[in-house]
Amino acid sequence: MSEQKTRIMLVEDDVKLADATREYLEMHNFEVLVEYRGDTAVERILREKPDFVILDYMLPYKDGKSICRELRPQFHNPIIIVTAHEDEVDEIVMLEIGVDDYIVKPIKPRNLLARITNQLNRYERIAQEASAENSDKSNGQGSLQIDIQKRIAIVDGRVVNLTSCEFDLLSYFFANQGVILTREEIYRQMRGIDWDGVDRSIDLRVSRLRSKIDDNGKSPRFIKSVRGTGYMLISQE
Repeated sequence: MSEQKTRIMLVEDDVKLADATREYLEMHNFEVLVEYRGDTAVERILREKPDFVILDYMLPYKDGKSICRELRPQFHNPIIIVTAHEDEVDEIVMLEIGVDDYIVKPIKPRNLLARITNQLNRYERIAQEASAENSDKSNGQGSLQIDIQKRIAIVDGRVVNLTSCEFDLLSYFFANQGVILTREEIYRQMRGIDWDGVDRSIDLRVSRLRSKIDDNGKSPRFIKSVRGTGYMLISQE
């Protein structure tokens, strides 16, 4: 029996670009579905349940940012935004709506393929680490737990819905409870590339996660800052 192909939903209104991208990805053993309209993208993605979404930033009837914001609470697989101009992409907004990565046109096929592979590997690694650590169950006996299947956090018995990026970050912390994780390690885990030592997006991600789980950075219950190094999840066992 042949191995099931990874299914990618490409949301792109440029027919020529969509066809070229689909052809290239199919040559690399992906199954590619194409949606040309922004206003029908969310419904189709939720119906088709692809493993990966490539989403153009500028689309007719509804833009990529609006689509992702609507999609994220129900879709937990990787999303890459494609934009014509890098200055259109506000990284803070991208973090808020749960975009995993972005790429600037003109698309270089090998670059796109590498980014897809990095994100698929990252999601698989996070799932494996969390499952191994928690035996496919809700985690921890303390006041902070995560549910792997539902991709939610449970704080003091209260369910907290996280963005995909927030849940991935918290899962990574759970897989390394009591271990100091450097910013470089976290950045590589979340982005699939090495940290340049300047980008502060990791601190922003942690700050937003703390806010969601009612954690005070000055008197942390869960995520402890390690000065000059990174962060550590206080053991929840």
